[in-house]
Amino acid sequence: MKNRFSSLKCKEVVCICDGARLGFVCDVEVDVKNGCIVAIIVPGRSRCFGLLGRREDFVIPWCAIRQIGDDIILVDADLNKCRLARPRKDFF
Repeated sequence: MKNRFSSLKCKEVVCICDGARLGFVCDVEVDVKNGCIVAIIVPGRSRCFGLLGRREDFVIPWCAIRQIGDDIILVDADLNKCRLARPRKDFF
């Protein structure tokens, strides 16, 4: 399946296990040796209108993608295993 990153970035990601809307693709992880996409990255939801940062990002393996439609990507993944903690920023 061939896709450009720009076409993936406009799509919302939905988990088919529970129907959770995860957000929109913000980045991809690429295997530079093979030139293949390894995973898509969806940023975590913001906390308290973004004042308290964001929750963990989702790094969803390419093999967990079940369908790529015109405006949505359906994934079948255990979301607890796909979470990637954001680094904490020191205020002082």
